[in-house]
Amino acid sequence: MTFLSPGRLWVLAVVPLLVAVYVLLQARRRRYVVRFTNLALLSQVAPKNPGWRRHVAAGLFLVMITLMCLGFARPATAVKVPRDRATVIVAIDVSLSMMARDVAPNRLEAAKSAAKRFIGDLPARFNVGVIAFAGSANVIASPTGDRATAIASIDNLTLEKRTAIGEAVFTGLQAIRGFDAQAGQDPPPAHIVLLSDGDNTTGRSVPEAVEAARAAKVPVSTIAFGTPYGTVEIDGETTPVEVNKLTLADLAQGTGGKAYEAADRDQLSQVYANIGTSLGWRIEHRDIAARFTGIALLFALAAAGASLAWFSRLP
Repeated sequence: MTFLSPGRLWVLAVVPLLVAVYVLLQARRRRYVVRFTNLALLSQVAPKNPGWRRHVAAGLFLVMITLMCLGFARPATAVKVPRDRATVIVAIDVSLSMMARDVAPNRLEAAKSAAKRFIGDLPARFNVGVIAFAGSANVIASPTGDRATAIASIDNLTLEKRTAIGEAVFTGLQAIRGFDAQAGQDPPPAHIVLLSDGDNTTGRSVPEAVEAARAAKVPVSTIAFGTPYGTVEIDGETTPVEVNKLTLADLAQGTGGKAYEAADRDQLSQVYANIGTSLGWRIEHRDIAARFTGIALLFALAAAGASLAWFSRLP
């Protein structure tokens, strides 16, 4: 068991305080009885009849208070919840060539918009992760069912030098293999969607990436952004950056994916249409404060019943 609001456990300090006050009052009561020297009236002032019973209601009351304090801290229990392990990795090119404005407002912004739209359209059963790649490739959002985190990671992308398409595929495969504890031996069904203008200028080659993706049985679909007339200004010089659709098509076809030249929503639905299903488990912490409150109520009723039955009053 754990607590969702552990900072509230400080209220438990009231329990030993109440115990101390109760013990102190009982001690004062005994001293008062001893000082009472009229033996004829002693039995009326401190009758022996109740004995241990006078402590029962107080004990039940203290248990009730303890349970209520624990409930206030929102106790939770860990439960295994089934989830679909199917995963989609979205890899976005953030190389300097993506500054080209031959696609409005520029290639990168168009790719970001397409990626966010694609993630938003994914069925709820899919996990989604995001990779940004330029001279290297990095996971910026690990595969989860949290769409908001994946989309927010795309908003923070910045441009860098060089383009490592092959590394993007290898990083995506690694993210899939690290999805959960069983992914090493039993990888989840997955698909990589790579958005780029197509040139691989550093890192492992596209043929190497194709071989690795085929071995892992992970298709890579590509979306090309750009035209033959794109240019960017780098260090004060205008540089042509023609889109390389052939490289992207080779990557897609070699891995069993699809090559697209535009981010069409209806076409992209084919990307995830054939991804299989594999059930796994995740641990959730479920709030059980109501359980503690209910048990506390039972102790409160027991304390009240005992006090009424033995002393004709509420505690």
